[in-house]
Amino acid sequence: MRNNKIIKLAALNIGIALSDIVVFSQGILHVSLIGAGAFQAAVGGTAILMSAVVFAYGNYKLLNEKAKLIQTSEIKTPEDCINALKQNYSKKTFTKDTDTILEQISRFQKKKETVNDILLQKFSSTELSYSKFQTPLLGLENVFYLNVKSILNKLNAFDEDDYNNMQKDSAKAEFSKEFIDSKMSIFNEYISFVKNAVEENEEILLKLDKLLLEISKFNSLDGGEIQNMSAMKEIDDLIKNTKWYK
Repeated sequence: MRNNKIIKLAALNIGIALSDIVVFSQGILHVSLIGAGAFQAAVGGTAILMSAVVFAYGNYKLLNEKAKLIQTSEIKTPEDCINALKQNYSKKTFTKDTDTILEQISRFQKKKETVNDILLQKFSSTELSYSKFQTPLLGLENVFYLNVKSILNKLNAFDEDDYNNMQKDSAKAEFSKEFIDSKMSIFNEYISFVKNAVEENEEILLKLDKLLLEISKFNSLDGGEIQNMSAMKEIDDLIKNTKWYK
């Protein structure tokens, strides 16, 4: 159960309990069902009935409400990526991969911040040398998150219920082996794509590590030296060769 749903449930039920305490407290409204007049008994009975209705209906709605899935086209920030990935936790086939991708996002953000901190120690933010690093770094970030979005597209499209059903004995009794093999082949393509994309993310993180190592070696760099850095060349090549990057 998602944390925000737990918070809503707790708030609803605590609110109901507090309202009943206020209504039936002898020191506040003096409402009672025992030894009370007709009006007080009616108020007390109504309060209990309303509490029961709100409790039943409110808990039912909260327990059965489905969170609106974040569409890939709506993702604008790393936080959007994180929230979209967490929505796929219910797909047990990809639980480990989802955890790895969330960790990769955290690592990428930290490495990017470290690169920027080191650059600002060596250059002013207005210097040309500083800006020569920013364009490829922004391109690398775009490639990274485009890769994450492509993973999300596969996770959203993957029908885990159908995948699990195809592995049951009942499916083997109902469908031909050729049909099941064909279906499983499609599912396995999804699984392979996600695992390959996770490895590609690691390659991107490795390129950031190489860049960190190189820039930490120099106290100053001119434009020509920056262009000739092997890590910068690898980043440029990755951006140029990434089919999703435009």
